[in-house]
Amino acid sequence: MKGISLFSSAGIDELMLNKVGIKIVVANELLSKRVEVYKFWHPKVEVINGDITNDDIKRRIICKAIDNKIDFILNTPPCQGVSLIGKNKSNSDMAADERNYLIFHSFDIMDEILPKYIMIENVPRFLNLIYDYNGERLNITQILEKKYGEIYNIDVGVYNAADYGVPQNRQRAIIKMYKKGLTWLEPKKQKIITVREAIGHLPSIESGEVSSIKNHAGRKHTEKQVLWMKNTPTGKSAFENEIYYPKKSNGEKLKGYSATYKRINWDKPAPTITMRNDAISSQSNVHPGRKLSDGTYSDARVLSLRELFILSSINPDINVPDTVSEIQLRHMVGEGVPPKLIYEIIKGIKQND
Repeated sequence: MKGISLFSSAGIDELMLNKVGIKIVVANELLSKRVEVYKFWHPKVEVINGDITNDDIKRRIICKAIDNKIDFILNTPPCQGVSLIGKNKSNSDMAADERNYLIFHSFDIMDEILPKYIMIENVPRFLNLIYDYNGERLNITQILEKKYGEIYNIDVGVYNAADYGVPQNRQRAIIKMYKKGLTWLEPKKQKIITVREAIGHLPSIESGEVSSIKNHAGRKHTEKQVLWMKNTPTGKSAFENEIYYPKKSNGEKLKGYSATYKRINWDKPAPTITMRNDAISSQSNVHPGRKLSDGTYSDARVLSLRELFILSSINPDINVPDTVSEIQLRHMVGEGVPPKLIYEIIKGIKQND
């Protein structure tokens, strides 16, 4: 089945689509750096680099889709406008963010193609956002039912990647749209995979150390940060330390949240990997560490790229382009959806026509 991808970013969501018999032929992404990575990982896909709100870009996508007789749309509008991590907290704040209305521009494409299957993905709060739509105040589910309910079955749910074979807690809102008469089965939940099971076999590496294993290098941190984290046990934040806590040069304790400067837990799935997984001071992204004979802990660093790939269900041996920086690539991993979650949901498509 041929498909198109909207708001494609680096194409991480799509890395396993070939395993379910879906061939993305056209993709659209605004930011050029993400397009570079997308083309590197998906060299056979035609990528239209431009703003989906631009009528010319929209028309190009539609024409290419019609020419290729596509039957599937992967629609993943930006989530920063409704993310808890962003500045938007209230519904009025979210409603004022133009990024939250990009989904309406994808409707123009959906209207002209009307493929057999459409998958819309975003953060769970996306489902609660209220829009002014044709004189009514409706959420996205209600809008889709009014606009497409006579043509499509519309199933809405929130899925945690950790329930589907991904060693990471990451909840996503998924809307499955499939034409009347077709079937789209629900994915079956799987055994939970812990961080230990996923990356426990990898050798310890310290800040700035490069191993002989592909994509497994320790990001460089400051001496103070390393000291604080070496004295932080698994699953704990350096702010809980009695002596080696994050402090200013004058010794005054820094202000911070309990999820910052924090080691993740070996015996649970990883917490949600964020875009700032490069920063040791960011949310719960420090390696769990192993207790050493002197009472300190190893791996005083953020997760390596290889560890991030594994915890995100990306092939850890994947080649990475040298046209983007490590931080840029880390940001793309942090904003991407684990491809195995997408795979498990999409493999429920059953064509019965």
